[in-house]
Amino acid sequence: MRGAACDRLRENPAPEQLWAALSLFQNWPFRTARDLEFTYTIRGGELFVSRKEKSVTRSSVDMALKRVLELGGGSLPARVSGPKKLGVFGPSYLYPIFARLGMILKEDKHETV
Repeated sequence: MRGAACDRLRENPAPEQLWAALSLFQNWPFRTARDLEFTYTIRGGELFVSRKEKSVTRSSVDMALKRVLELGGGSLPARVSGPKKLGVFGPSYLYPIFARLGMILKEDKHETV
């Protein structure tokens, strides 16, 4: 069920597909870049992260999706070098979620050309 939602999201990277996939991963354990575990729940148009009192709004999540698509040339997955590249509130949480959903490929900062 989760895998199929991720596949649909990569095939049709629209906000509705993203929110459908996000809803299936509620309470799933994720880890930030600093290895801090967190989960999230969705209430209304907001994503509530277990480590924060503030929520990430749907508009922020949708803007992060738009940014990922820009970085990926309009398709998924996109190479994103780190959470700050998302340019929205809550990037340290959205980045690992997006990676798990198959939306982004993490870039190795130690990679040589």
